[in-house]
Amino acid sequence: MSESFSVMARVRSFKAAGQGLRVLLKEEHNARVHLVATVLVIAAGLALEAGRDDWIVLVLVITLVWVCEAINTAIENLSDKVSPEQDPLIAKAKDVACLAVVLASLCALICGALVFIPLLREW
Repeated sequence: MSESFSVMARVRSFKAAGQGLRVLLKEEHNARVHLVATVLVIAAGLALEAGRDDWIVLVLVITLVWVCEAINTAIENLSDKVSPEQDPLIAKAKDVACLAVVLASLCALICGALVFIPLLREW
């Protein structure tokens, strides 16, 4: 049976998410790279006066990359806890999770180019 709605439970969820973000930024080099890319994309979108549809695309692909990076980190951390020694199946799982981040990043790069190239031509 599910528990009833609780504002404090929601607050705890957001606190846990904030802790997850701190862990991600503190422990994952690639997350810091994504942070720099995120800031640059937002600054470029503002400077080039990206339109509503452009912002929808940018926000979606930025979020996609961050979600994949978070899931990848969670899988890596959980895998290292469950099996500290080398395990071929764990290695495969980590590789596939890493691939998700790479694919999301390539998608973001392509979408960014599709958004920014026309904006740069207009500028």
